[in-house]
Amino acid sequence: MQYKMLIDGQWLDAADGGAWQVVNPATEEEIADVPYGGAEDAGKAIAAAQGALPGWQTLTAYDRGAILRDIADALRANADELAPIMTAECGKPIGEARGEWGACADLFDWFAEEGKRAYGRTIPARKAGKRLLSLPQPLGVVATITAWNFPAYLLARKWAGALAAGCTIVGRPSELTPMSAMALVTVMVEAGIPPGVVNLINGDPQIMSEVIMRDPRVRKVSFTGSQRVGQILMRGAAEGIKKLGMELGGSAPVLVFADADIERAAQQGVMAKFRNNGQVCISPTRFYVEQPALEDFLDAVKIETEKLVVGDGMKKDVSNGPMVSSAGRDKVEQFVADAVSKRAAVVAGGGRPNIEKGYFYQPTVLTDVTSDMQIGCDEVFGPVMAVSTFDTVDEALRLANDTPYGLAGYVMTRDLSTATRVYEGLEFGIIGVNDMVPATAEAPFGGTKTSGFGREGSQEGLYEYMDQKFVSIGLDA
Repeated sequence: MQYKMLIDGQWLDAADGGAWQVVNPATEEEIADVPYGGAEDAGKAIAAAQGALPGWQTLTAYDRGAILRDIADALRANADELAPIMTAECGKPIGEARGEWGACADLFDWFAEEGKRAYGRTIPARKAGKRLLSLPQPLGVVATITAWNFPAYLLARKWAGALAAGCTIVGRPSELTPMSAMALVTVMVEAGIPPGVVNLINGDPQIMSEVIMRDPRVRKVSFTGSQRVGQILMRGAAEGIKKLGMELGGSAPVLVFADADIERAAQQGVMAKFRNNGQVCISPTRFYVEQPALEDFLDAVKIETEKLVVGDGMKKDVSNGPMVSSAGRDKVEQFVADAVSKRAAVVAGGGRPNIEKGYFYQPTVLTDVTSDMQIGCDEVFGPVMAVSTFDTVDEALRLANDTPYGLAGYVMTRDLSTATRVYEGLEFGIIGVNDMVPATAEAPFGGTKTSGFGREGSQEGLYEYMDQKFVSIGLDA
């Protein structure tokens, strides 16, 4: 693997010689030095993407699709080599890492085919001497700025759609997890992506973002990360009227009705909540359980949670690795302490495990959670399940929607009428009904309210990277 920046097909160090030390969050040991650049590197990458644009966008969708298909095949073939890279830099268990690389392959597979379906349309004209056409065309150069929690998948979800549409790319991953991004582009180069079509830079986030936002050659920025950074990027985009796609996290509610299969709801809830230690944008966080089912649900959740094994993700039986950083763990500790100080009860976990090194925190379940607690309304982004109760459907919807976020929400019930009323009433972009792992390549992914705008995956994820050109033809000339 090449752990360098890729600009115009060349593996490069930072122009100013800067470097970043990648740390394994399970051991707190430095595992690699990677380039850490600035404005010059970002400018070179944009120029390379612009230079490669004419050749890439004039390829047929079938030719682009063949390359994307080769990338998908290569990702699957190399998953066993790629997974340990991800585990070492972000801490997720090796099985989850392998699954993430498989999900990346699914995205390239999907868009290899979906790019062939970028259909235009003929519009009936009012006059016999006219023909009206609407034609989708690639936007141009796209910049992506992504988070650390899914260091390959977030890139693949953006890149596969943009490449299928005919766009070229400048990508900046999180400096916490650049190695997975570098491994991904290594595979893409070996699979035949032309020079300049995909460019990967790593460096100072503020400096590189400013270059990206100022440069008129960048037609769109797709961002996954915090609301704070999203707001900064939106202000920057206003100067150049630059198109944006924003995925800004969430605080996902789960409504568990008494008629649900409570044991299954607990199993699904624990699996989804503590996947990647809760460091998942659509992670179910706020569990609202209909009062008659509360005791059974908590008992089942406690049993399932205590089955989880915390440790180094490289080890075979580990289900939960470390948090990605000490700052992330500190935030979780703060949220739990705040809740306990306001009379929340700890059902399971509640502190650091007895592990000498690493940013570990026990999978934790709290009950008697109220809306005045930080965890009752904000995004904890960690291994904490917050449980409270409701008595009516109206109350459940009010509690679930009482957040500025709007990414994902869930409902567990056997009653079709209840399920329909709830999924229609939840103010979120993604709804899981008896399903807490709803994300898939063929479905649109994105939020409402302050969780952002735009969609990735599915048909929508292709057209996000295309402009509609209207052509009016007069036949009388």
